[in-house]
Amino acid sequence: MKSWIGGAIIGAVALVSASASVAQETSSNRVNAITDWSVFEGTDPRECWAVTTYKESVNTKDGRVVAVTRGEILLMVFYRPGAEVQGQLAFTGGYPFAPGSTVNVNISGNEFELFTEGEWAWPATPQDDSKIVTAMKRGANAIVTARSARGTTTKDTFSLLGFTAAVEDAEKRCSS
Repeated sequence: MKSWIGGAIIGAVALVSASASVAQETSSNRVNAITDWSVFEGTDPRECWAVTTYKESVNTKDGRVVAVTRGEILLMVFYRPGAEVQGQLAFTGGYPFAPGSTVNVNISGNEFELFTEGEWAWPATPQDDSKIVTAMKRGANAIVTARSARGTTTKDTFSLLGFTAAVEDAEKRCSS
């Protein structure tokens, strides 16, 4: 378990740099676009990821829909062979999560829990990553519900159209 936590921390740091790359969407990093998902590849360090942004977002506070300003809202699956990260799922909601809170992912009625740190959330173990990725390959969308440090509940819906092809492409690109 300790090695996975260390890998998760390394992965989270890598994801921050990946997020910056996603934001820039430079032609040198984006290597494929498959329906609602994009594939990016970096070389220093070697990393590949499939990523998408939300299709719908609802923000509520005290039971009422509210307008909020958020940063990037991304769902991704990450591969980094040098750090032995293979298929790590990550979510960033564009805000700091409430301390000690978890994020709920619903894929076709299957519920999964992600643990949070700062603006990032990911599963507890590689086995949990695998279960979620498998569910995502079978599902049509993923609904991610989280709570911000300011008490706002967010519900983001992500399309899974193109997910399987994108994640398999990212994995293949970083398999050697």
